[in-house]
Amino acid sequence: MLELDRIDLPALATALGQRLRAAGVPTTPERASRFAQAVALVAPVRRAELYWTARSVFVSSQTQLPTFDRVFAAVFDPALEPDEERGDPYSPPLSSARSSDRPPLPEARPVPGESHAAEGGMRGTGATDRDDGEAREVEVPLAMASEEERLRKKSFEALDPDEHERIRRLMAALELAAPRRRSRRRRRARRGEHLDLRRTLRASLRTGGDPMTLASRTRRTKPRRLVLLCDISGSMEPYARAYLHLLTSAVASGAPAEAFVFATRLTRLTRALGGRNPDAAIQRAVDTAPDWSSGTRIGEALRTFNDRYGRRGMARGAVVVILSDGWERADPALVGREMERLARLAHRIVWVNPRAAAPRFSPRVGGMAAALPHCDAVVSGHSLEALDQVAEAIATGDAPPKISFSGEWDPAGAPEHSWPSAERTAAQRPVPMPSGYGPKRGRTTQ
Repeated sequence: MLELDRIDLPALATALGQRLRAAGVPTTPERASRFAQAVALVAPVRRAELYWTARSVFVSSQTQLPTFDRVFAAVFDPALEPDEERGDPYSPPLSSARSSDRPPLPEARPVPGESHAAEGGMRGTGATDRDDGEAREVEVPLAMASEEERLRKKSFEALDPDEHERIRRLMAALELAAPRRRSRRRRRARRGEHLDLRRTLRASLRTGGDPMTLASRTRRTKPRRLVLLCDISGSMEPYARAYLHLLTSAVASGAPAEAFVFATRLTRLTRALGGRNPDAAIQRAVDTAPDWSSGTRIGEALRTFNDRYGRRGMARGAVVVILSDGWERADPALVGREMERLARLAHRIVWVNPRAAAPRFSPRVGGMAAALPHCDAVVSGHSLEALDQVAEAIATGDAPPKISFSGEWDPAGAPEHSWPSAERTAAQRPVPMPSGYGPKRGRTTQ
């Protein structure tokens, strides 16, 4: 019986994935993670249940099955035949062969970084006891998590220079896909909402001028513009470099994206972050921004963006991502006013606050509290794993506004919205004309 309480499932899944990859089975860290989740969900008590759980996750082709069987048998019980253990009715009958006639199972290739003692424990002691017939427990080594998994969960604040370089390569694979919107241009479609009169008339020439087939068109779709505003003040310095890699990946992806940084002033970095060399792009961005690691004026930066870029069309219908901790040194009321202006233009506003990962985070800081009513989503981007939530919040289409963050927050302390009444005011009500006739209403007096 497998005792899951004493087994580190992520380490077990990582070790098995490394063994399979070394033997030739194409496995990925994602499959290892899915295997750990499947084991926790199924809770196998026998090796057969564990075998089928692992096979359903790792094996994607019939040609991979013999290699998987050899690795699984070498890992969990080399004394048993794989076909006997799993009870596969479609495998060749090997139970008739004697144990002495069975060919020895090939040893799995060692995983780099494992010791010989770990390899011995990997095989376990699963042989059947001839005296009492009870199987002994299987000892599975608790392998260390891979370097990639460790970096994905590590906060950007605790990274060293070498890890920043590896994070940059991993962040290049992160896709920030903005939702799509309907364009004014149209394309041919089999079932469209608009009649294509030109194609219909051209096709009617083949049938003597009678339109037998109606051609249609539909509106094209295009991705929304992605606008990223990153805080590079002193309080955001531990995260600014990692976020700069994120801005570089978004601009270099080819999708419509704009990048800005701000501390005491707003600086546009879209042109500086372009190019094929990311290191040179980051160096140009650092040289372009003169206020690196200085004070924080979020309200002034938002007002500059709204006046120069936002209302001129850049923010209209776009997804705006603000990466800041919300620590405002100026008047927080200015942040609220400018966020209200921005919310009227943008399709969706996502606020990325790395402080939201704290256990007792509460958005009560002046700038964050003023901006919260106008945000569609507040997520934590303190690590590479947390950036998946950022990508999910950006890709959300026409879903209703959603506030999601870790920590406790009292909704009673949030500012209430004062919705205007639909009733006409005294200035909007019709006033009789001096002549006794109202505009387009006929006679209004007796």
